Formats: sequence, C-alpha cells, structure tokens
Amino acid sequence: MKILYLLFAVFLLIFQATSGSADPLFPDTAECKTQGKFCRAGVCPPTFAATGTCHGGLLKCCSK
Repeated sequence: MKILYLLFAVFLLIFQATSGSADPLFPDTAECKTQGKFCRAGVCPPTFAATGTCHGGLLKCCSK
C-alpha cells in the first residue's frame, strides 16, 4: 500500500513536466491567427487574399 503513494507522486511529477508545453501543433496556423487572419478550406472569400497556409499546408490563410 505504501508504494501507491510513491507511484502517485511520480505520476504527478511526470504530468506536471509535460502539461506546460506551449508548442503549437501547427506553427503556421498559430502565426496566421496571431496576425489577425483566418484559416479556410478551399478558396478565400472574394474580398480576401490567400497569404499563406494553415494546418501544415492543408488550409489557406486569408487576409484582407
């Protein structure tokens, strides 16, 4: 029974170290959204232009 307390402490340390990761899954999507643009599948609306990609190149980053 004493080993359960030790395992609980180890799991807390492991999950604490990994929960603070702030690396985005798709850096191009994060860059597009921080510039005030939006991601869209297909073509951008008529008054917008495609200025980059999102989700690893699957979507287009649209801006005015």
